[in-house]
Order: sequence, then C-alpha cells, then structure tokens
Amino acid sequence: MADDTIFGKILRGDIPCDEVYSDDRCLAFRDIAPQAPVHVLVIPRQPIESLRSAGSGDEALLGHLLLVAARVARQEGLEDFRTVINSGAAAGQTVFHLHVHVIGGRPLDWPPG
Repeated sequence: MADDTIFGKILRGDIPCDEVYSDDRCLAFRDIAPQAPVHVLVIPRQPIESLRSAGSGDEALLGHLLLVAARVARQEGLEDFRTVINSGAAAGQTVFHLHVHVIGGRPLDWPPG
C-alpha cells in the first residue's frame, strides 16, 4: 500500500526530506537521486499507488498535483520543464505512491529513454 512506502514515511515525518512546497493535499521535495539540476517530486498526502489506480474521485487532486508542479517549476526558476508520472514497474515506477517528477535546468532530450 502507498502509505507503507518511503513516501508514506516522509509524509509521516519518519524520514526527512528537502521540502520545497507543502499544503493540505500534497508535499513537494527534492529527489535524492536527481536526473537534472532541478528534480522535484510532488506527492499527494492521500495514498494512491499509481495513476492507473486513481479513480474519478481523485480528479481534483490530480489537477492540483499538476498545478503544484507548475508552481514548483516557477519557484525553482524554470521557464521550461518536464513533468513525468510513471505508472507501473515496466514504466519506471520504483515507489508505488503516485508522484509527479518536475525536471529541468538543462536541455531534455526526446524520447526520454
């Protein structure tokens, strides 16, 4: 379950993070293994395993996560940035708690990998 992951432990305060934004619905913090000069994760406080397991009742929260991702990018001085949501192990998801990657600060190639 998503609340038993490292992100659940961060949300509970069991593990510290380098916080860049927080509100009643989500938390944003710097990735510990950044793939670019700016690499922030935006996670919901509500434990949702992945985008594929989100339901119609999560619509407002999902929109909020994207708006926070854009806010964090501006806060970090990014004009151009990438947002990524991996859903499932084969897609690169390693922590099974929904999260949005905000990546930027260098040119980003396409396709990503």
